[in-house]
Amino acid sequence: MKQAILAQIRRLGGNTDGVTGASLQADLAAIVFKNPLYPAAYLTELTGVTEFWEQHQLLYRTARPAFDQQLLAHFFADQELPYGQAFFRKFLFTPFKEGSPDYGELEGLVTPDEIRQVVAGTDLDFMCICYSYGFPDHYFVCLTDADSENPAVYGTDHEVFFSEITKEGTLEEFFNGFVTPEDFLAAATKHLETQAAA
Repeated sequence: MKQAILAQIRRLGGNTDGVTGASLQADLAAIVFKNPLYPAAYLTELTGVTEFWEQHQLLYRTARPAFDQQLLAHFFADQELPYGQAFFRKFLFTPFKEGSPDYGELEGLVTPDEIRQVVAGTDLDFMCICYSYGFPDHYFVCLTDADSENPAVYGTDHEVFFSEITKEGTLEEFFNGFVTPEDFLAAATKHLETQAAA
């Protein structure tokens, strides 16, 4: 996996200590996030930030550093309050591999040939890497992508699981589409200063 991807994962709060370069599957399985990921588009809405501020106005007025710490702790906790964030939760999905627990799961929904019209890879073995509250709500990579250093990321939705697939870009582009806790705090600070002045 490209070093730039690993560096961005760490900036986003992920742990890459177990990544060895042995294989794409092993490297993805070794990545750990204990926090959600916020897409860059979240910064235009900042869902939940005003409500948090309303509940902690005294702290905001009297101890800004403590407020900022609590804000980050709340929004970057391993919880699933629906703020529009994504969650890095990886699992192997091998619906066309005989003998696998998933074998046949897509039978009657989509064929391997239909998937190959969008997905590049020799074998259709996937690692689902992320889900979100948006559309699509599941993101995955094909483990046999020709570029194991920076594979393509695809999206699908639970309502059309694998029967509709979109190419979302490369893994590097995917992780670069999320904001760091520092960027989140800067945007929230600016937003709340406007709120407080009103």
